[in-house]
Amino acid sequence: MKKRILCATLAAMMTAAALTGCSGSSGNTQTTTAADGGSSSASSDGTAADVKKIRDRGVLKVGCKSDVPKFSLQNTATGEYEGFEDDLAYNIAGEIFGCTADEAKEKKLVEFQGVTAKTRGPLLENGEIDLVIATFTITDDRKETYNFSTPYYTDAVGLLVNNDSGISTIEDLNGKIIGVAQSSTTKEGFKDYVDEKGLNVKPEFQEFDSYPALAQALATKQIDCFSVDGAILAGYINDSNHLLDDRFAEQEYGVASAKKNTGLAELVDKKVNAMLSDGTMDALETQWGLK
Repeated sequence: MKKRILCATLAAMMTAAALTGCSGSSGNTQTTTAADGGSSSASSDGTAADVKKIRDRGVLKVGCKSDVPKFSLQNTATGEYEGFEDDLAYNIAGEIFGCTADEAKEKKLVEFQGVTAKTRGPLLENGEIDLVIATFTITDDRKETYNFSTPYYTDAVGLLVNNDSGISTIEDLNGKIIGVAQSSTTKEGFKDYVDEKGLNVKPEFQEFDSYPALAQALATKQIDCFSVDGAILAGYINDSNHLLDDRFAEQEYGVASAKKNTGLAELVDKKVNAMLSDGTMDALETQWGLK
């Protein structure tokens, strides 16, 4: 009887081990009490405590955009998130769970949550998500609050106007209404650009909570211009509108994590740099029409 119970216990332990991550090779971990009252990881494979927490949970929680074609767009038919940044998330999940990006996608090791420029920071700070991969521009101020990876994409802000608006240059925007995303850096970037160029252009700015709302406002002429990062605008160009030549406020996107999650930040940065070095990032940009 005792032998039968022992066998059953061993079988259960082996099953649990097989369900860990993609390869089941996260290593044995001991937790020791740190001097400051917290805990530190002592994994046999050197896994940081914050990364181990994600492995133990079995899913990486990522804040992403749901309305940016090519970068991250939620498929209305399937509910799945599809785009360059979503594929980047699968690559990072593969690094965490010890598998390929395709396996991470197949096994649904990433749990996506749609975020906006206004909500992404708070969701990261309160721990509801592990990472923000959502066209999040790296700035000195933001680096005080979050960890950022090495930039994975560089862009600049553009200006989208209707063909019948009579607007052909940035000077024509004087006194006009420019629509921007909530909590974005577009307004400040525009002002810095016209000051640098010595232009007397003073538009009115109106904030919207989503890119589709901005595109709709432009189409119905509630605003005269839709201004956001050029790569995002590319998904909203059609036969009735066009981009002005001016581009400004060059910015770099990074993967953001909570300031306290230094182990996760280190893993992410290492993965992003590897993808930049081995051509994986370039291939993803080409795949999603960003080049």
